[in-house]
Amino acid sequence: MKAEIKPYIHRAQYYETDRMGIIHHSNYIRWMEEARNDFLCKIGYSYSRMEGEGISSPVISVSCEYKRPVRFDDAVEIKTALSEYNGVRMKLRYVMTNLADGKICTLAESTHCFLEADGNVAILKRSYPDIHRILSENISPE
Repeated sequence: MKAEIKPYIHRAQYYETDRMGIIHHSNYIRWMEEARNDFLCKIGYSYSRMEGEGISSPVISVSCEYKRPVRFDDAVEIKTALSEYNGVRMKLRYVMTNLADGKICTLAESTHCFLEADGNVAILKRSYPDIHRILSENISPE
């Protein structure tokens, strides 16, 4: 049984707020990137390592469902899970919870592909078996 990955914690910054005093919706996408980087490090394959091996992983799509507002100085726990992976694409799921009240504030997903340094699609199973194995072992479809 694989170990649970400790969630990423983000403390909402003043500059992330909008005129209404809540976090601007665009910042959640940034938080997803922070949490995704953290998740990949924790499973043993950081973006730095990936890029060092000549792979990039651009975002293909992103979606967010905003449930409750987050305000300046709120601590937000972001649970990240790899929900789909087929060797060419991966989809991650994010559950953002306000630590002060334990309520979910945002549900989100991002989908990514893998590219070689020349811009061609990277087929990880064939060309990068280490990352393929690590990602395959860390799929959490639920």
